[in-house]
Amino acid sequence: MIDIKSMYPSELTAYLTDNGFERFRSKQVLDWLKMGVGSFDDMRNIPSKLRDFLSENAYLAEAEIVRSQTSAIDGTVKLLFKLYDGEYVEGVLMSYHHGRSICISTQVGCKMGCNFCATGKSGFSRSLTASEMIAQISSAQQYCGERISNVVLMGMGEPFDNYDNVVRFLKLVSSAGSLNIGMRHITISTCGIVPKIYDFADLQLQCGLSISLHAPSDDMRSATMPINRRYPIADLMKACRYYVDKTHRRISFEYALIDGVNDRDEDARMLAGLLKGMLCHVNLIPINNVTGAGYKKSTLQRQRAFVDILSGYGVNATVRRTLGSDIDASCGQLKRNSMKGDV
Repeated sequence: MIDIKSMYPSELTAYLTDNGFERFRSKQVLDWLKMGVGSFDDMRNIPSKLRDFLSENAYLAEAEIVRSQTSAIDGTVKLLFKLYDGEYVEGVLMSYHHGRSICISTQVGCKMGCNFCATGKSGFSRSLTASEMIAQISSAQQYCGERISNVVLMGMGEPFDNYDNVVRFLKLVSSAGSLNIGMRHITISTCGIVPKIYDFADLQLQCGLSISLHAPSDDMRSATMPINRRYPIADLMKACRYYVDKTHRRISFEYALIDGVNDRDEDARMLAGLLKGMLCHVNLIPINNVTGAGYKKSTLQRQRAFVDILSGYGVNATVRRTLGSDIDASCGQLKRNSMKGDV
């Protein structure tokens, strides 16, 4: 079956004409897709022959919201999406002064196996198509009744392990024929698949890049993030500097502060040494408690000390505002808890 919503307009035109339909029919189909039609039968201005052909050979990817949790503290909403094949992924809908933002998933599960992440504990099923990523945004917009202006690919999965579909998503979602969300309002987060960082830099797209670093040394990072055994920190930093030089865009480094593990003064100094002189920002994240992981959130005192040390070395850093602390806020937790019972 063809995932018709993941096609570029030129691909859809070629697909229809190759199967004997008039060229102008592709624009009619695209217009219906842009309106969010849920069935080929609802495409009323195209002939029944084409509707039947599409019904038999293609599908409309959806992301149905089957469960939500809303924070009583800040209004953050955790969403559980059901996909066309019965798989589930998560998203987080957030409110900021600049508007609505959403964190979406790129895979069902994850292969990376980071110790502090709930997603990897549920295993890996498959990667999402471009249209399934867009569908999460569309469903969330319908849910909140507002336009979503900012998107972060930081939910379930590793975006660069699904590189081709992610690039296709970026090009589609930013087009006038889709949700028309500018690439400068989209950020991709990767745990550090080095070859794809080079590939992404060469595309010179205008979206943001965020690196999940979380440790300043190979020993420490390899213990919590298996990807580091394949692409150690020196290789990762070289790729990051290439990205900055190529795109002239700032990189964000995500650093989850774990009490007694990576939040000591010497860790901050080591991190500063890695990043000094690079166009970057460190986003310090007080880690959410994940059942079974055994990690605890750093104290406020340690968070402030860490920021002060980085700042003293000229490295810009802030502690990310914690959202959804009273709901299943870590990636994968809502799905894990939901799978214990009926959704």
